[in-house]
Amino acid sequence: MPFFKERGPGIHSLRGWAIAVLQEVGAIRKCEEHGWLQDCADPDARAQALDLAGQDPPVWVSRDKAIAEIKEVLESSGDACPECPPEVG
Repeated sequence: MPFFKERGPGIHSLRGWAIAVLQEVGAIRKCEEHGWLQDCADPDARAQALDLAGQDPPVWVSRDKAIAEIKEVLESSGDACPECPPEVG
């Protein structure tokens, strides 16, 4: 399991922390062209992110808030970028 190190001055919000955790484990990615968050549909990565949130939440929030934020970011991420043309094939 990758070890997530809490980022220093770059993360200023709980949402930013959750996005960083989800990206670190490969549960989400950003569209390179438009920056939208995309769900990678990897159940193992999702579970790993939730485990990390429960075991090592940021010092400024509770474990429950950290887990809830991970879930919120996952729920708000689509499987495709809304600005990219749909893939045909």
